[in-house]
Amino acid sequence: MEIWINPACSKCRSALSLLDAEKAEYTVRYYLEDPPTVEELHAVLTKLGLEPWDIARLGEPEADTLGLASWARDETQRDRWLDALAAHPALIQRPIITADDGTAVIGRSPDAVRSILP
Repeated sequence: MEIWINPACSKCRSALSLLDAEKAEYTVRYYLEDPPTVEELHAVLTKLGLEPWDIARLGEPEADTLGLASWARDETQRDRWLDALAAHPALIQRPIITADDGTAVIGRSPDAVRSILP
């Protein structure tokens, strides 16, 4: 499994602690330093069953600069959202955990993190 984290995020640190306590095997991706591509975001969103606007952090300063809150949330604007998330990874909700079985979760709660464990 892989977990996308920002080490400054308390939810990310909590998810890592829980994974360690459960002796889960995982790799860490520091997504601010190694941003996902549009293709990777598309794949993760498919696994999550979500759209790009569903994982956007609208409270970030970059979201205000881009005016994300006013962007349409429909198929015609999907590529625009994906491009923005790839270019500004701080806008991506965290942590995102993908499992080898093809499932994924946004691990903001202990229950969400546990749901991805085998």
